[in-house]
Amino acid sequence: MEILSVGVSIVLVAVVACGWRMVEWVWFRPRRVERFLRQQGLGGTQYRFLYGDWKTNTLMTQKAMSTPIDFSQDPSSRVIPFAHQTVQTYGKDCFMWVGPIPKVILISPEYIKDATMKIRECQKINANPMIKLLQSGLAQYDGHKWEKHKRIVTPAFHLEKLKLLVPAFHESSNMIISRWEKITSLEPEGSCEVDVWPHVQNLTSDAISRAAFGSSFEEGKKIFDLITEQVDYTSEAVQKIYIPGWRFLPTKNNRRMKAIDKEIQGLIGNIIISKREKERVVGRDNKQDLLGTLLESNRREIEENENKRSAGMSFEEVVEECKLFYLAGQETTSILLLWTMVLLAMHPTWQQRAREEAFQAFGDTDSPDFDGLNRLKVISMILYEVLRLYPPVSEFGRSVAEDVKIGDLTLPEGTLVFFPTILIHRNKEIWGDDSCEFKPERFSEGIAKATNSQLAYIPFGWGPRICIGQNFALTEVKLAITLILRSFSFQLSPSYSHAPRQVLTLRPQHGAPMIIRKLHAHKSID
Repeated sequence: MEILSVGVSIVLVAVVACGWRMVEWVWFRPRRVERFLRQQGLGGTQYRFLYGDWKTNTLMTQKAMSTPIDFSQDPSSRVIPFAHQTVQTYGKDCFMWVGPIPKVILISPEYIKDATMKIRECQKINANPMIKLLQSGLAQYDGHKWEKHKRIVTPAFHLEKLKLLVPAFHESSNMIISRWEKITSLEPEGSCEVDVWPHVQNLTSDAISRAAFGSSFEEGKKIFDLITEQVDYTSEAVQKIYIPGWRFLPTKNNRRMKAIDKEIQGLIGNIIISKREKERVVGRDNKQDLLGTLLESNRREIEENENKRSAGMSFEEVVEECKLFYLAGQETTSILLLWTMVLLAMHPTWQQRAREEAFQAFGDTDSPDFDGLNRLKVISMILYEVLRLYPPVSEFGRSVAEDVKIGDLTLPEGTLVFFPTILIHRNKEIWGDDSCEFKPERFSEGIAKATNSQLAYIPFGWGPRICIGQNFALTEVKLAITLILRSFSFQLSPSYSHAPRQVLTLRPQHGAPMIIRKLHAHKSID
């Protein structure tokens, strides 16, 4: 009887201890952190038990997504409405709540620079496990593993390697041009309405398939279709409050998401990488695509560190990096090309200026080369401005792994730090009263001049974790828009609805219907 009594006492103590830790997590600690942040001069929302701002944030997002906006409106009010409202109410550096976890929003350049450089203290956020089916490889690692993967992956994106990929970009771009030429030729006036969004997606998926996997691009296109389906499921999942363990339940969506992930890994691993290794063994592997460079870099890493157990990447890790190639490469370029066309359709004067530069640089038929693309000043200015107004990712964040000093702020362990790119790029203190206007000329003397040498332009992130594929994306889009401009003019259709929406990247919710018109033979300018 005495033993039973002791056992009951131990259980009660354990229950009370667990209960206290739970109360500490959902109430006492958030209240202490809130007071601490306010004492440092940060304004923010008041913590609400357990949910924080989740309910309000969700409702505002649902309402914002239900209605398109006018071009004159700030898209951040639709894309991240609660964060936009919080900044408007409490100032450019403030905080809100993700459940019982504080989310500090930083817009001041000095804070952004300091936080993005401290990669040991400010680490990648442990994403919702449902997102991890898409967010793989280099994008999810920290510490020594991140350093190793970055060292192995980076050679695939050196400028000399990018030069070799230009023909692949050209071939993919010609496919969309041929398709549009066929469509417009059937119309008596040589023009027709086309939703360019799926066409742009097909172009960039074909380009990344060729650039990443070379002759295996047909298998790569199957991967694109699967990833597109996975993005839709993931978008639906992250809009709901995350319940630990939910992903293990055999729901219809969970089963399909896991099946898609398994099929993607099979396509990349068994079909593409295994086939490439067999080609190498028999001496037929001289591929200069991203996969070939990655495999060669990985072999070199293993040889140079043969005595270390963790040398190089495993087969599974190579597969994960290929998934990242595909998702990041396709998403970033398709979004940049899409919003470039939308903004040029809205501003025909800039469209014509870009077209004239394209003809002057390459004539009617010359194939654009890497060096020539880098000399396109007007088109570069336009792309920089598009990235400013419609960055591929509207915000990105870090998780504070230990108490850290950011500028004159001290942020406690466990705090989330977010950088709302779409708000930072429209900060009037940096960009002026015309910060919401499309004015590519602001970049006529470069990014540093446009920002007064302040860190206020971060379309690809910043610091050691800046996106290594930014030159890849810019090169592909420069080539694609150059070829499109030489063949077509385009304007927004009356049926177009301006509805940017964050689904991994900043996508058009209702597509992008445009009137495209085949150009007559261009007369060179004397």
